[in-house]
Amino acid sequence: MLRITIFVLSILFFGCKSEITEENLTNLNGYWEIKSVTFNNGNTKDYKGSTTLDYIKIDKLSGFRKKVQPKFNGTYDTSNDAEMFTISQKEGTFVFHYKTKLSLWTEELITLSKNEFSVKNEQEKIYKYQRYTPINITK
Repeated sequence: MLRITIFVLSILFFGCKSEITEENLTNLNGYWEIKSVTFNNGNTKDYKGSTTLDYIKIDKLSGFRKKVQPKFNGTYDTSNDAEMFTISQKEGTFVFHYKTKLSLWTEELITLSKNEFSVKNEQEKIYKYQRYTPINITK
């Protein structure tokens, strides 16, 4: 009975995965905060909050990601450093190809919605992000 239950749950989980299209990639534009990292051994580290966000800007199949720090007045501190990337698609999977002066790496886009996305890197770590909601402090 346990095997049947696991089999049915697996079909539901993998069968209900929504397909990511090139048009959906624009959902990545904006500010994102890390939610959790799942390591290749199955352990997960949850993040309750961070002082640094990722700002992502995509135009067709290329873009950039940069680190920013939100300020209480609604603006962001940032440096001029950005990680440029291109995106390739193969068999319905989108892969980000990053290139900086110091490194090359890839990340596979696993899930994507308006408010969440996840990627898997070459070390099999899965990073889950949620859209950042600014904290408004008024006088």
